[in-house]
Amino acid sequence: MEEQEASEQAVKYYRLSEVEERNTFKSTWIIINHKVYDVTKFLDEHPGGEEVLREQAGGDATENFEDVGHSSDAREMAKDLLIGELHPEDWHKIAKPPESNVIRVSDNSSWWTNWVIPGLAAAIVTMMYRMYTAEE
Repeated sequence: MEEQEASEQAVKYYRLSEVEERNTFKSTWIIINHKVYDVTKFLDEHPGGEEVLREQAGGDATENFEDVGHSSDAREMAKDLLIGELHPEDWHKIAKPPESNVIRVSDNSSWWTNWVIPGLAAAIVTMMYRMYTAEE
């Protein structure tokens, strides 16, 4: 138990400004899930090419990391590059993933938006089809 407490206290926190400064060829840091990784030595080894990591350098790469669907092996390798965590006070400063283009229908929407409008659209399409086929 004491060992676990010591490891929790030994966490090195980095401010977002410190991470942003590490966007160079000499030092490349990224943030994934509020953890800070020094990927400088891994640039040449990255299967997707170093450009992928350089695009994310100095910022939050969480969304891109998760979108690619990295394997459990890749996640294990990332542990070796972990140098600390983003300071909790800076969590709100990192970019949030953009909202999806999917429009969410609220639970309290009225029944007519779910049934009447599509039904009306279907009726209009049916009438137009009958008018078109009747002319021939």
